[in-house]
Amino acid sequence: MAVSFSPPDPSKFAAGGVSGATHPSPVVVLRRVSKRFERGEGASVAALEEVSLEVHAGEVVALVGPSGCGKSTTLNLISGVDRADGGELEVCGVDLRTATLERLAELRRRSVGIVFQAFHLMAHLTAEENIALPLALDGREDGARVAHLLDRVGLTKRARHYPPELSGGEQQRVALARAMVHRPRVLLADEPTGNLDSAAGAAVLQLILDLAREERAGVLLVTHDDSVARAADRIVRMRDGRVVDR
Repeated sequence: MAVSFSPPDPSKFAAGGVSGATHPSPVVVLRRVSKRFERGEGASVAALEEVSLEVHAGEVVALVGPSGCGKSTTLNLISGVDRADGGELEVCGVDLRTATLERLAELRRRSVGIVFQAFHLMAHLTAEENIALPLALDGREDGARVAHLLDRVGLTKRARHYPPELSGGEQQRVALARAMVHRPRVLLADEPTGNLDSAAGAAVLQLILDLAREERAGVLLVTHDDSVARAADRIVRMRDGRVVDR
């Protein structure tokens, strides 16, 4: 469900975008990145063609375009789930062209957070346990960090509730806290407001903007909704696997 928002008041943010400061070196760099998918019998289709893009620490970049334009493929490449066929791709100083599978897994555990449209919470875990899960998978515990994020997203009183007991907006706030619990340098948000009503979606969007500023994370926000995109520092538009405007 697409929802409409009024962009956050620019006066809330100092000069330099969401972060309130000049952006330092990029945490995500794509230079002339291409990706093709095989369709059998020697045929293939171009998903991305020479895409160039940068995201800096503390910056929110909206990636906008119609379905099938290459937005999700771009996220998959940045997260290391898929490999580019050509070009240069670097995330948090790691060259994804040459990184081993083990290094890519470590990058996702330590440096990249992901928020999905469909929440993807573990139904048998409480909100608190879902948020702590990335730390547990990395062999770590940080109860204070989990408690801080529960408070930050307004769910302290819902900490021991299970996902089916939470509203859609509450589930997405849990998902956002889970994505931020390990202090990632990069946050990938794939249509994070797409399954929410206007009020819940606006609350989640504002939290993404606020956490980007507070945590100094570079955010790539995928959306097809221009009203959501206008809340970002920059808008990059894609069509047919190419960047057509930035």
